[in-house]
Amino acid sequence: MGDKPLYNQDSQKILADLGTDAQQGLSIKTAAQRLEKNGPNQLNKAKSTTLLQKFINQFKDFMIVILLVAALIAAFTGELVDAIFILAIVIINAVFGVFQEAKAEDAINALQEMSTPSANVIRGGKESSVKSTELVIGDIVRLEAGDIVPADLRLIQSASLQIEEAALTGESVPVNKVSETLTDKDLPLGDRTNLAFMNANVTYGRGVGVVTGTGMDTEVGRIAGMLETANETKTPLQENLMQLGRVLTYLILFIAVVTFIVGMLRHQETFVNMLLTSISLAVAAIPEGLPAIVTITLALGTTRMAARQALVRKLPAVETLGSTEIIGSDKTGTLTQNKMTVEKLVVNAEISEADTATLDGTYARLADLLALNNDTKRTDDGLIGDPTETALIAFNQKHERDIDALFDKMPRVAELPFDSDRKLMTTIHPAPDGHIITVKGAPDELLKRSTQIEMNGEVVALNDDIRQKLLDINSELAQQALRVLGFAYRLSATIPNELTSDVVENDLVFTGFVGMIDPERPEVAQAVAEAKAAGIRPMMITGDHRDTAAAIAMRLGILDEKDKDTAVISGSDLDAMTEKEFADNVVNYSVYARVAPEHKVKIVNAWQKKGKIVAMTGDGVNDAPALKAADIGIAMGITGTEVSKGASDMVLADDNFATIVHAIEEGRKVFANIQKALQYLLASNLAEVISIFVMTLLGWNILAPIMILWINLVTDTLPAIALGIEPAEKGIMKRTPRGRTASFLSGGVGPAILWQGTLQAIIVLSVYGFALAHPVHVETDWAHADALTMAFMTLGLMQMFNAINVKSVYGSMFGPQAFKNKMFNWALVGSLLVMAAVVVIPPLNPVFHVTHLDAYQWGIVLVAGLSIIIVVELVKLIQRRIFNKR
Repeated sequence: MGDKPLYNQDSQKILADLGTDAQQGLSIKTAAQRLEKNGPNQLNKAKSTTLLQKFINQFKDFMIVILLVAALIAAFTGELVDAIFILAIVIINAVFGVFQEAKAEDAINALQEMSTPSANVIRGGKESSVKSTELVIGDIVRLEAGDIVPADLRLIQSASLQIEEAALTGESVPVNKVSETLTDKDLPLGDRTNLAFMNANVTYGRGVGVVTGTGMDTEVGRIAGMLETANETKTPLQENLMQLGRVLTYLILFIAVVTFIVGMLRHQETFVNMLLTSISLAVAAIPEGLPAIVTITLALGTTRMAARQALVRKLPAVETLGSTEIIGSDKTGTLTQNKMTVEKLVVNAEISEADTATLDGTYARLADLLALNNDTKRTDDGLIGDPTETALIAFNQKHERDIDALFDKMPRVAELPFDSDRKLMTTIHPAPDGHIITVKGAPDELLKRSTQIEMNGEVVALNDDIRQKLLDINSELAQQALRVLGFAYRLSATIPNELTSDVVENDLVFTGFVGMIDPERPEVAQAVAEAKAAGIRPMMITGDHRDTAAAIAMRLGILDEKDKDTAVISGSDLDAMTEKEFADNVVNYSVYARVAPEHKVKIVNAWQKKGKIVAMTGDGVNDAPALKAADIGIAMGITGTEVSKGASDMVLADDNFATIVHAIEEGRKVFANIQKALQYLLASNLAEVISIFVMTLLGWNILAPIMILWINLVTDTLPAIALGIEPAEKGIMKRTPRGRTASFLSGGVGPAILWQGTLQAIIVLSVYGFALAHPVHVETDWAHADALTMAFMTLGLMQMFNAINVKSVYGSMFGPQAFKNKMFNWALVGSLLVMAAVVVIPPLNPVFHVTHLDAYQWGIVLVAGLSIIIVVELVKLIQRRIFNKR
């Protein structure tokens, strides 16, 4: 069909190229041949996975593989309880993952479900209704108000045709469509006014178009293709766990091998015993409870977020929100209400607020004209029609005006429909002294046709001064991104014999303007301010015009006055820049106007290349590729399409942008709690590794495999899980985002693990050495057994006491939130009792290779265990006072 874009080509040439005719259409035979050759007019079905495949995929994670190996090792050592425990953790983790994935609707299947059921087509000179899936290129399609466009069309006829394309372009106002050839080059999607796109809604008028694209070759199909090829991004949580798993694996293998070699060189144990000890050491070093803790913490986070209207589809998305640095938000329906609203009135040549205006005198006359010159249909389900016109009826309803009585008294008896050339619409109604002719349209056009003006209830001449003042007001409102409509009228004794513009729409009495806008959601400005305070940069990405986008962005606080000219960029400007130029300048832009779907993905990718974690919100089909490309995609639950929901990681049930701020706070809390659990687990495991390694070097008796596994079983479960539901630390939303480079070991956690783990090992070894130097029993074997039991209990109890310390990296445990987490308190008490039971209950002593301790020995164990709290508190105090750590 030529090298030029369709909108730059003459419609007759396109018809000839496609081998079709505007009156006759394709022959039935030709249509059948093309359908067989090109396939049905539907989108590709995406590959789906079964529940079993989803379950198997859960075991491809690096950390899960390590745990499966650990389970095999535990089983090999004869510790079936620990092996079963590890396997249970792995299976629970997999079930959670499958459950979250299974709830998700597939994005591309949802796109397909949006297809229209039928279309009015001319074939062989006859009009008939066919399934939209049977449309082929070259078909002639008729469009009427209420239709859904069944394929991509080049319009060849248009009669006041308006099509709403918000789901595709992001523009909230229906587009006036034409059939003429457009001369401008490189037009964005929203400005291609002689084209109609599949799945858009016809809101007004009629039209005829020739099918130029079907199925995957449509604009919606291109988006579906982008979804098919988009790569799934790994969340920071997944990346951190993989990295941590690799590091731990190498360290564990190294330590186990060295311990085995040293033990064999000292000839203190048999080959089998030393092998079992080394394997036990490896199992001890693996934080096998971590995946369960991460899963449970995330799951509890999703439950709390659901209560606040944020529904999470993928567990890791909870944590990703907490590290978000950039939020790219669609304007229409997300930052705004997606509902045109009358905001300003211009009566008596003065601007007033629509909400507070008193509707009497000329104001009452204007309100009547808003209702009379209107095609809105009122139904039980609400107002149906052009959003601009429904806003005018809604204005009357808001002011509790009896428009039913008005319509009964003044029914429409004649009209001149809106025409995009003259930019006016006229209706005629009975009036007390004959008829009233009401006219609405573009203010400049209306002022040209007006000779008088109603001021304070009186009709006076419209002089040049008043006319200029009104034009200045029109410009002022337009600069505020308001859509301005003018209203005028003329009284006539009879209905004009000739209903033409020249006869009817002249010598008018100008009445006033209304300024309308799709207003911002009232809570969004506060949410934007909170996001900025949290170090997050909000951006607006929209299909609307530059001025409209900039005005809304300024009202929301996304743009500052000083940035309004430099921080706004359009889709065409974006196309004119090379990828490098855009990457270099992306930090300068906060508002993107008139953008296409590929632009949104380009914006997301540019920020990601700078190492930023990007969240993208949206509700339309056009948002789906960017939602999928972003680190976290956030869809609207009420106004959002199934496509956007399917491509997202999280859905806002209330469509409230402010809910994102609550979700970010929850995400930050989740990450902080996972860090606490990780610090607790790794410090404990490090203490075990150092203790066993040094005991081996010194030739002491070493902890038996069952002792190590029991400590892990008791300490790595309930206390660690309870840390996952700690309340948020004070000021968590005043911190800057972690970003992509941060890890679980950042923010002082890594050093804390090292020195707290080493400290625990020193205390354990000191207790063992003290028990040998001051034995209760003089027999050597018994003394060693007592010393080993005391070291065993000290290690177990101290790890649990240290769980209190890790509630804050630098903060004191004696704050108001120290024991606010009741689950943690009970978990700690329960674990301490279970840990002590193996020594206190005599029948369990031989099973765990321990001796029965007396009060003196228990006193040493308790003092040593509690000492970890005292020492850590002193170190934290020094860190806060001297190094200004918070």
